[in-house]
Order: sequence, then C-alpha cells, then structure tokens
Amino acid sequence: MKKGYLYIAVAVVMFTSFEVVLKFIAGQINPVQLTLCRFAIGFVFLLPMALHNLKKRGKRLDGKSMAYFALLGLIGIALCMPILQMAVSYTGSSVSALMFSCNPVFVAFLAFFLLKEPIKPRHIAALTLEIIGTVVIISPWNTRVNMTGAALALLSTLLFSLYGVMGKRKVAEFGGAVVTCFGFLFGSLIVLAFILISHIPAVAQLFQAAGLESFANIPVFAGYTLQNLPYVLFVSVGVAGVGFLAYFLAMEKAEPTLFIFDEPTTGLHFHDINLLMNSFNRLISQGHTVIIIEHNMDVIKSADHIIDLGPEGGAAGGSIVATGTPEQVAATASHTARYLLPKLHTR
Repeated sequence: MKKGYLYIAVAVVMFTSFEVVLKFIAGQINPVQLTLCRFAIGFVFLLPMALHNLKKRGKRLDGKSMAYFALLGLIGIALCMPILQMAVSYTGSSVSALMFSCNPVFVAFLAFFLLKEPIKPRHIAALTLEIIGTVVIISPWNTRVNMTGAALALLSTLLFSLYGVMGKRKVAEFGGAVVTCFGFLFGSLIVLAFILISHIPAVAQLFQAAGLESFANIPVFAGYTLQNLPYVLFVSVGVAGVGFLAYFLAMEKAEPTLFIFDEPTTGLHFHDINLLMNSFNRLISQGHTVIIIEHNMDVIKSADHIIDLGPEGGAAGGSIVATGTPEQVAATASHTARYLLPKLHTR
C-alpha cells in the first residue's frame, strides 16, 4: 500500500505541473496537436514496459481487450482532452484546472455504481471538503464564470473519471503499464483522425464560426523548435507517460481484500446466481481473493481451486478428500466428483 501512496504522489506532481509547463510554450503549438504528440510519445515510452508486463503475466491481447482499450482511448484522451481545451478557451486555464481537480468526486460515485466499491464516511467528508475548497477558490460570487466553459470542464472531468474507473477494471488483469500504453495508442490514433477531419473545409468553417479557431485546420508537425522541445518532451514523457502510468499503478497497488462467503446461493434463482458469479468475478479482477463455502455445482465448477471435505457429512466428514481444479476433483472418487463431472460437460 505504501507504494500506492508513492504512485499517487508522483501522479499529483506530474498532473499539477502540466499547466505550469504549458505556459512556456503557449501559442507555439496547437493544443490538439500537442495532445497527439503527448500521447503518441507516451505510447512509445511505455511500450517496452507494457510488452514486458504482458510476457511476465503470460497474457495476450485479444480482440475484445483491444476494443476495450480503444474505448478507454476514446473516452480519456480523444474526448476528454479536447473538451478540456475547449473549456479553457471559454473560462481560462485556472478555472478549468480547478474544476478538473474535482475528478475524485466523480471517481468515487462511478466506482460505487460500476465497480461496487463502497463509499465510506471518510470518503464523503474528504469529497465534501474538496468541493467546498474548489468553490471557495473559484469564488463564483466575485468572478464571472462562463457557463459554457464550466459545463465543458465538468464534462471533461466526468470523462476522465470514467476513464480511470473503466481502466481499473483491466489493471488487475493486465497491469497499469499495459492499460496506460494501449489506451494511449488508440487515443492518439483517434486524435490523429480528428486532426485530419479538421482540414475538411466544412468542418473547419464550423469550428471557426463557433469561435474555436484552434480546432480548425489543426497542424501535425508545425511549431516544434529546439527551444520548446524540452517542454514538449516533459509533458509527453513526464506528464503523459509517467503521470498516467503512476495513476494506474496506484490502483494496481491498492490493498487487496479477502472475502469469505458461506453458501451465498441459498434461496437464489439460477439467474440471480449468474449475477452473483459476475460480482465475484469483478472482485477477483480487481485483485481481491474470494473464498466460498458452497454445495451448488454451478459455483463449484467455476472455481479456480477446490478443497473437497468429506467423505460424508457430520461426524463422518471433515477430512480433505480432494483438492485441485474442477477437472482434477471431478476425476476422483468423491461424492462431489459424481455430481461435478456432468456439470463440466455443460460449460
């Protein structure tokens, strides 16, 4: 867990330095162009680490996983970042950055609904203080806040929170480096497609008419110089690569929990049992351990490891008669094996 706090600290330092570093190259590089550069370089920087982690875990990326990473890239990079830049054009960087810092508020509630993570009283207290602090700093009663910009800033914050919560679902399976790296890959490709579309005259005129000139005819290579290259590399390797990686590594190092359930399927309809199994799988995918005391064969056949007690019930039981995978237990002479074997054939 101590490593988790370290990763959080690194992510905070990288993310908070972003706006400061951008001031040194403001007006030199188109913001959407810089988004493409940041995450494309971030992908290249993280690729060796991601491939190493895949090999270490014995994992391969199938089409379903790649589609999931593409969705992450769309939400967290291709949509979130340009929308945040639109918010800056309406409200300024300071107000947008402050509103974006409310990201934990959205994360807490999205994690509750999507990952079934509990919201504890201390979380509510911390989130309340964060909201109050943000409102006090912005001082809307003394400052005229553009509502369009505020709405865009909140939307970008919601998208980034959704990106983080959805990414956490895959962190336990693939690791933070893989989730970050391939999210960057697809996010960069989608941003590149948007840049190319921005050169279509009708699209360019649409953005210009809305006062968003920086989203029309977006360049790909213009504006880079030897003088601004160090800043570009910092926001690419440092903020995007290291910062986003630390963000997901902090989730990866979160303290796992041991859950013990005693016959949880008692009285449940078979459809409810399927929902229960999906909940167990979500806990496991997040790095937790689930121990179930159960007689239901649909649950037993789904286990990673079985400890079969017997040979009979009551005083004639209590001994370990078989252990192993469902297939190994089904090959024994235990009572469980007799009922488990037919279930394995209906998987």
